[in-house]
Formats: sequence, structure tokens, C-alpha cells
Amino acid sequence: LAGSLFLAPRVTSSLKSGFGEVDTESRIAPRLMVEKLDIPESAVTLIFSSDHVVATDPRYARQVEETVAPLYDIPEVVRVVTFYTSQNQDMVSADGRTTYGFVQLNTDIETSVDIFPEIRARLRPGELDVWATGGIAIFSDLNEASERDLRRAEMITLPIVLVALVIVFGSIIAAGLPMIMGIASISMTLALVFLLAQGTDMSIFVLNIASFLGLGMAIDYSLLMVSRFREELVHRGVEEAVAVTCATAGKAIVFSAVTSIIGLSGLLFFQFMMLRSLGIGGMAVILFSMLLALSLMPALLALLGHRVNSLSIIPQRAVVGHFWLRMSRWVMRHPVAVIVPVTASLLLLGAPFFDVKLGSPWASILPEDAEARQGWELVAEEFGAGELSPIVVVSTSEESVLSPENVGAAYDFVQSLAQDPRVARVESIVTLDSSVSREQYQQLYSSPSPGLIGGPAVVTALDELTSDSGNAGLMRVFTRYHPVSDETKALVDDIRDDRPGGSLETNLTGVTPDLMDTVDRMYTDFPKMLIYVAITTYIALFWLFRSVFLPLKAVIMNVMSILASFGALVFVFQQGHFADLMGFTAEGFTEASVPILLFAIVFGLSMDYEVFLLSRVKEEYDATGDNTASVATGMERSGRIITSSALILILVAAGFATGDILIVKALGFGTALAIFIDSTVVRALLVPALMKVMSGLNWWAPRFLGGRPRGGVDRAA
Repeated sequence: LAGSLFLAPRVTSSLKSGFGEVDTESRIAPRLMVEKLDIPESAVTLIFSSDHVVATDPRYARQVEETVAPLYDIPEVVRVVTFYTSQNQDMVSADGRTTYGFVQLNTDIETSVDIFPEIRARLRPGELDVWATGGIAIFSDLNEASERDLRRAEMITLPIVLVALVIVFGSIIAAGLPMIMGIASISMTLALVFLLAQGTDMSIFVLNIASFLGLGMAIDYSLLMVSRFREELVHRGVEEAVAVTCATAGKAIVFSAVTSIIGLSGLLFFQFMMLRSLGIGGMAVILFSMLLALSLMPALLALLGHRVNSLSIIPQRAVVGHFWLRMSRWVMRHPVAVIVPVTASLLLLGAPFFDVKLGSPWASILPEDAEARQGWELVAEEFGAGELSPIVVVSTSEESVLSPENVGAAYDFVQSLAQDPRVARVESIVTLDSSVSREQYQQLYSSPSPGLIGGPAVVTALDELTSDSGNAGLMRVFTRYHPVSDETKALVDDIRDDRPGGSLETNLTGVTPDLMDTVDRMYTDFPKMLIYVAITTYIALFWLFRSVFLPLKAVIMNVMSILASFGALVFVFQQGHFADLMGFTAEGFTEASVPILLFAIVFGLSMDYEVFLLSRVKEEYDATGDNTASVATGMERSGRIITSSALILILVAAGFATGDILIVKALGFGTALAIFIDSTVVRALLVPALMKVMSGLNWWAPRFLGGRPRGGVDRAA
């Protein structure tokens, strides 16, 4: 812990934004652009606007030049492209008051994000309004907003959680133990993440998951340890109470941590840096929480002894436990009457998920006051929704892209696009003049000096859109729609289905193809994660409970909780219900990474409560052999712990739901809802009802697997 206090504060500077590089078509194309066309991979888009001067006015040109002049002192800046350097009329709005340009950089995306603050700081707007936007600016603003969300969540939740802990534990001393555990596990995790980040990319969102899970697991494990220690302390000495606590609650914590780590380790199946690093960060914080619960917590309990109840504020009464005892007995007297409506309600809540439409937001992922989002939306309003997000078609050929066959193929391709109502315009070497025919373009580019024949426009087009060797070229297809719209996605699919002919090999890139490829790749790997997590969790729970059916029931119960939360996600974030109340703009789709991350996080957290409950039930069953009585006693002893832990974890998750970043907001909301459903409806109603119906089957396993035959008593509840 002492060592981590030195490293943890340095972690932010080592973390990355974005999803990371994967080998998809939309990521291959930019590499070809760099290697063959010498087009920089990274660029920052600048928006210039004035209320009283138009772009043709020399004062406007002078102000643009003065604004960008300091950027040339930055070594990474290759050049700055504006309307005045390119003479591209499409870079000026219809009213002439808004223009845009690009700052081209010789660095990769991650490095460009790191130096973006310097670029923004050096701009000298003068009388012009200036916005910086585009992918680099969006990622940079995302980093800032993520850190701001984390600070806000901590400021909101920590005081509330501290008060809740005092109420739950009844004493200030006992309530302080989870805070000590949480601070220690978070600090050690961030230190480990800092060390890992020196050798591999780690996402900025690791900060959020480490803070959330670190505090959540500290509360879970502390509640279990302290509650059991207090219980044992009534009729045992301090040392023996600590030992029994470790042998019982400690064992439950180990298996709880294992199942949580299994859920998060499923993220390692994904190739995306963001998902992998969140899995690593989540596993690390749970591992440290477990180790602290088995070492630091017993040491503190041994030191405190009976003083764990010192500074008591609220007397702890047994009536709460009796409530859970009466509840479980009532449920087990009417199991079918409970199972049918509860199951139907969960399925109904999850029903909207069957209409899920997965996607990825772009600038709208940021809060409305973010500069990158404001600049992007200004261009969409003044120029058109797709002006800054063209579909880029990168073509390569073993022979020249300027051969008659390839020029003809490009011309035919562009002409078909020109008839498409979704396309605003196409920039290519065969769209310089609409009066030039297919054959004339073929003749032009077959000549030894096309620039001399075609003039400056041809020279500029060849310089910008083809390689010096002539074996590569590109086209830019500008759409009339936003990059995340259904129309633009459908256009990308159509282009991929009907690519240019000739000897051209094409790869598509741009905002829309990149987002589409990211979603497709994620959900290619997601089924592998589901199968792995389900099977591995089943094996771990079988090892703990020596039962064939209990682990299966636990997995199914978790899936039902998660399905219900998935349905609520679609209802709120895709369909837009309560959008104004929660402060976001519904895009008509569900952010694709949220169900994956929610499954990984909630599956482990929900399994915590299952392990806590069934460990106590099994302890009683091993002692009595009475299924019904052991379930009732297990509910009595663990019900308050599970409810208290869930309540506090819901408060923590709700704090993250107040964030500005849509992904963080959706994860906080989904996690809070899933935990609420799991700790109330599922654990309090479905689990005891099903265990009553299953009776002796709960504990059956073949003898060769270490189980016991079906049997035992099952007295009436």
C-alpha cells in the first residue's frame, strides 16, 4: 500500500483514449493511406465562424492565418489546410460566414490526443469564433469528461455511502473498515495499472471501473467479514472469532471473488484495448480486495476485538433478521405462486432488449457543452450532417490506378453513387468536371503529362488523391446524413457489396465504417465470452457447493437479472424514455459496448450475493440435512448483509449514472438496476422458492464427483 501511494497518482498520464487498434478493414485503410499516399493518419478539424465578416473578405483570411500561425511551431504539425490554401469551395458555408480546415499531424492517434491540448492552447482566435473538433478533439474531450465524471461520482457517493455504512453497521468504527479497504484496493489497483501501462495500452476508463468496483467489493467483503465476526464474537473469544470468520465468510469471499474475476476475465476475449484493459483493471481491483479481506481485515478485527462496536450510533436489532426469516418461510409455503409472476415480470422487463439496435455514438457521446461536440454540430447545421465524416474508399492495384481499365471502373462507380439520394458529392480524380466523359478521363490519365493537359485542377487531384507510384488512390464519399445514421450505415454496406471493378482492391474507412467494424468485431467475440463465463462459473460453483443443480440455477438467475437490466437499457437509452430527466440525448440505438461491459460487471456482482446466500445455506444444510430450514436460516443470517451491501452498491452505481459520458451514465444506471433486481426480487423471492421446489435436488451430485445422493429431510417451512 505504501508503494502504491507513490505510483497511483501518476496513472492518468499513462492511460489511453479510444477503443484501440484492431485488424479490420477500416483500420487497414488508414495504414495504406499513410504508407502509399503519404496522407497523415491524424488531423484536427478547426471550425472558423464570424457574425460580421464573410470568407471572401481579406480580413477573414487574415484572421484565419493569424489564428493558425502559432501551430507551425509545434514539431508534430505537418501542415494546416484551410479554404485559402486549398481553394476548395465546399469548405465554405452557404452564407459564407463559416469555414473549416485541418491541422495534419505526423503522429498516430494516441500521440495526437496527447498533444491536442497544446494545439488548442496555441490557437489565437482574435475576432473569429473557433472550435476544434474531429476524432482527436473528441477523444481528448472524452478523457477530460471521464476524469470529471469520476471526481463528481466520488464527491456525490462517498459522503452518502459513509452515512449509509454508519446506518448499516451502527458504529463509526465498523463503518470505517470498508472505507479503509476501498481506499487500499483502489490505490493498489491504480499502481498496478500504472505499471502495466508502461508495457501495454490501458484505457482511461480503467479509473472508473477501479473506483466503482474497488469501493463496491470493499463494502461487500467488509460487510460479510464484520457481520460474521460480530456474530461469532457473542460466544467466542476474539482470536477464535477471527479464525471462524475467515474459515466461513473468508471462504465465501474467495469463491465470490473467483466468480467476479471470471466474469471480468471474459473481456480478455476481445481484441479492443478498451475492453481488455477494463477487464484487467476490474480483475486486479477484485483480487486486491479479496487479498485485503483475507489479510488486512482479519488483522484489523483482531486488533479491534470488541471495540469493533465502539462509537455505536444506531443499536443493531435482530428484528431485521427475523424479517428475512418470515419472508423466506412465506415464500417457501407458496413457491409456485411466487415463481410464476416473478419470472413473468422479469421477462417482461427484459422484453425491450429483443428490439435492441446496437451502435456507437460519435460526437454525441460528449456532453452538450463540450467544444468538440459543439463544433461538430455547427458544421452539420451549416454544411450538412456528413460533411466532416466522408466514407473514404482507398484503392490499390498491382498496375496503375490511372490505367484506362481502372479509371473506367472508378468512373462507373462514381456515376452509380451520383444517382444515390444518400450521397451529397464525391471527391475523386473522375469528378473534377461533370462535362468530361468516361472516355475523356481515360484518355487524360493515359497521357504522359495529364497535368499539362488538364490544368491545375488535375495536378491538385493527382497530388491529393493518388500516390506518386500510381498504384494507390482514394475517393471521398460525402453523405447527407450523420455518420451514425441508418442511411449512412446502409450506404457503407452497399458500397462494400458493389465495389469498383477493374484491378482495384478497395478498403473503406472513415467514421461510419470504423464504428460499424468495431461493433461487428465486438459481437463476433461476445458469444465466446458468454460461453466461457457461464461454463467456468458453473465449474467454480460446483467446486464450492458440490451440487449439479445449484450452480445451474445460479447462472440462470444471473442471466435473468441481466436480461431485465438490458431491457431497461433499451427502454431508457435507445427509446429515450426519461432522457430529459437523466440529461442525455437518445440516438435511437444502444451503445454497443454497454451490454458487454454490463454483463461482465453485473454477472460477477450478482454472483457475489448468490455465493453469500448459498454459502450460509450450505453451512446450515451440512449441519442439519434439512433443506427448508437451511434456506430459511441462510436467508435470516445473510438477508440483511445482502440487502445492505446491495443498497450501498446501488448508491455507488447511481453516482456514476450522474456522469456526462453516455457510456458511464448507461453503465451506472444498468448496474444499479441489475443489483436492485438481483438483491430484491431474485434473491428474496425466486431463489428460496426454487430451492423449495427443487428440494433434495439442490444438493445432489454423483458420488464420484464428491457429491451426496439425493436425500435428507425437508420439513415444512
